[in-house]
Amino acid sequence: MTGTLPPPEPASVEIRFRSGTLEIAGIPAAFAGLPSACIWDERTACFRAPASVYADLVKTLRRLKIAYADQARRYESLTAGAVVRREPRPYQSEAVHAWDAAGGRGVVVLPTGAGKTLVAHMAIDLRRRSTLVVTPTLDLVRQWYDGLLATFGAPVGIIGGGEYDVRPLTVTTYDSAYLHMENLGARFGLLVFDECHHLPSPSYSLSARLALAPFRLGLTATPERDAWATRRLVPESSGDDSALDELIGPIVYRKDIVALSGDYLSSYETVRVVVDLSPAERAEYAAERALYRQFLDANGISMASPHGWTEFIIRSSRNAEGRRAFEAYRRQRAIAFTAPAKLTYVERLLHQHRRDRAIIFTQDNATVHLLARRFLLPAITHQTRVSERSEILDGLAKGRYTAIATSKVLNEGVDVPEANVAIVMSGSGSVREHVQRLGRILRKCDGKQAILYELIAGGTSETFTSQRRREHIAYR
Repeated sequence: MTGTLPPPEPASVEIRFRSGTLEIAGIPAAFAGLPSACIWDERTACFRAPASVYADLVKTLRRLKIAYADQARRYESLTAGAVVRREPRPYQSEAVHAWDAAGGRGVVVLPTGAGKTLVAHMAIDLRRRSTLVVTPTLDLVRQWYDGLLATFGAPVGIIGGGEYDVRPLTVTTYDSAYLHMENLGARFGLLVFDECHHLPSPSYSLSARLALAPFRLGLTATPERDAWATRRLVPESSGDDSALDELIGPIVYRKDIVALSGDYLSSYETVRVVVDLSPAERAEYAAERALYRQFLDANGISMASPHGWTEFIIRSSRNAEGRRAFEAYRRQRAIAFTAPAKLTYVERLLHQHRRDRAIIFTQDNATVHLLARRFLLPAITHQTRVSERSEILDGLAKGRYTAIATSKVLNEGVDVPEANVAIVMSGSGSVREHVQRLGRILRKCDGKQAILYELIAGGTSETFTSQRRREHIAYR
């Protein structure tokens, strides 16, 4: 049977929420008019679909004039709305209008420091549905918690970091969301995915698929799939970024750094500094890299392959030759990352910018600790406790510290408007990472001129890495 069904008796068709899925009961198995994701389930004698199909399913039933009883939806309206409303910038109003015009589904792309949080607050106030905000880190959970509390003046729930308090306005992490969404997926009408480029990974995407929220907002500065990060070394993310269209919606509004620089973001410049290795360092680098490359060639390993890094780890662990190759890989990286000429130049920059607020970014924790010891700098890594991290960032903001050293953990989630100098001592070839690091120093302050220094060890693989990560309009 295809087409429309005979009008059913009232409530003879039911939509129910079960563990992140929808059950559509009361429709014959042969009916072919439902969304394609609705599959007949022999065990329960009803159609079943991911909860994320809810909006399309309801629209379809209404279009076909099929009466139904909605037992799935458990979210509520936010009757009060915002109690504090900031005057938005023109592009923030444009972003919310574009999202609303797209049916309350879609991704807004704005650079770091441009006020994506205010866009979300305006969207929540516009739709006034129970809202779950999903963020990458506990630091961002706290930032969102404080912001929502100040804007809406209502209790805000937290899921994650040892807390489980569900409210009509709740903040959680991606890790907690995908663990709990099969139970929470019917309780929110609006999902806000902060830094939504994380979402397409196989596990995190469950936080969107297991929820029925008809309204969805994604926020990011860098939505595109980072090809380098997916095929080199340890991938930063996995999954297909095109899935954002399915999980949230299409990009509905976009402004890049260059469009907002000067008026709404700090003016900035980027300086690429190439330092030379000493003859002894260059010889050691060449020897170690040759040994590492020979092992790859002998074992047919391509680091351009999505599985190249995993294959290298497996093969190198099997014998002494492999372990020596892995050590060679680590040594040639260390020579490039912590070249004495780089450290000397960092010392020069710290003196030059001693009245500024600087963040030094590295690729690994070992370099962070080296910088901390040599220059007596506070260090933030993934091992730094939240309370200590907050104290260090507060010290940087208030001028107790003029510089801090960090690895990848501050690529996202740092709100220190006073920071105006970034020193990239080492990093991956990820365009996204490089843009995020630039974004850390672009928040607008009176009279602020931001500057990013990128230090490169000449004659090493860092030259190619630098070329890859600068493939963004912000660096042209």
